[in-house]
Amino acid sequence: MKSTFWLNSVDNVEIYVEKWITVDKKPKAIVQLAHGMVEHIQRYHQFAQFLVGNDIFVYGNDHRGHGKTGQKQGLMGYLSEQDGFDKTTNDLVMITNKIKEEYPGVPIFLLGHSMGSFLSRYYIQQHSDLIQGVILSGTGYYPKLTTTFGKALSKQLNPTEKSPLMNKLAFGAFNRKVQQPKTPFDWLSRDNDIVQAYLQDRFAGYIPTARFFYDLMTGLQFIHSTKRNNYIRKSLPMLLISGESDPVGNYGSGVWRTASIYEKLGIENITTMLFDGARHEVLNEINKDEVYQVILRWIHQYLPASR
Repeated sequence: MKSTFWLNSVDNVEIYVEKWITVDKKPKAIVQLAHGMVEHIQRYHQFAQFLVGNDIFVYGNDHRGHGKTGQKQGLMGYLSEQDGFDKTTNDLVMITNKIKEEYPGVPIFLLGHSMGSFLSRYYIQQHSDLIQGVILSGTGYYPKLTTTFGKALSKQLNPTEKSPLMNKLAFGAFNRKVQQPKTPFDWLSRDNDIVQAYLQDRFAGYIPTARFFYDLMTGLQFIHSTKRNNYIRKSLPMLLISGESDPVGNYGSGVWRTASIYEKLGIENITTMLFDGARHEVLNEINKDEVYQVILRWIHQYLPASR
C-alpha cells in the first residue's frame, strides 16, 4: 500500500513524502530513498513495490525544487536562497526521525541515487549513527578544481533563473560513449521505455537554476572533505552500485575512487559492484531484477542478528 504525506521543514518548506508499506505487518527493515537531480520519488515505485514484497518498507521524498515539493515551492530546480545542500540533507534527517517515530527499533537503510547519493554522503558525515547502512547508486568523484570552477561560474549568474550554460557543462558530454544515441538522455538507461517516459515526464529533465548548481558544487566539496568524512562511523556498512557505462561515475573509475576514499579512512564494510554495460540508472536498467536482488541480499546481510 502506498500513501503520501507532507512534512514541514525547519525553514517552513513543505516536503512531499511517499511511503510504501504492508498494513498490519512489521517490516524487517526500512529503506529511505533519496532520488537524483531533476527527477522525483514516483520514479522509484516499481523498486519500492519489490522491497515491500520482501517485507522491507520504503519512505522517500521529493527534494526541494523537485517533484511536488518543487511545485509547491513555486520554482523547480531551486533548493534554497542559501545553504540549499545543507537544508536538503536536513530534510532527509527529518524523514529518518519520522520513520523512527512510526517504526521504533526497525533498522533503516539510506539509499541515495546520483545527487541523492551526494546528499547521502553528506548525511553520513553527520548522522551515520541514525542508520543501519547506506547504499550509494550512481555516485562519483569530483576533484576540487572542478567544483571550485563550477561554484565561481554559477555565482556570476542570476540565481533564480534556469542555467542552460551550467546544465550543458554538467551533462553535455554524458552521451558521448553511447553508440548512435536517439535522445539527449540515452546515458540514463539502455531501456528505451525508461528514457521515453523520462522525456515525457513534466517533473524530469528540466534545466535547474544557477543557484542549484552553486549548492550542488558546495555539496560536492563537503563530501570530498577528509575532515568531514572522518566523522562517519567506521562500522557503517556501505554498498556502492553503478553501471560500468555510467558517465556520472566516470565509467567506473569515480566509483572505485570513492570506495577507496572511504576504505582509507578505516570504514570496515564496503561493497562495490559495477554492472556490465549498465548506464546511470541501475534501478531502471534492463538488468534491474539482478540489481534488485543484489540490494536485497546486501540488506539481509547487514540486518541485526535477531531479525
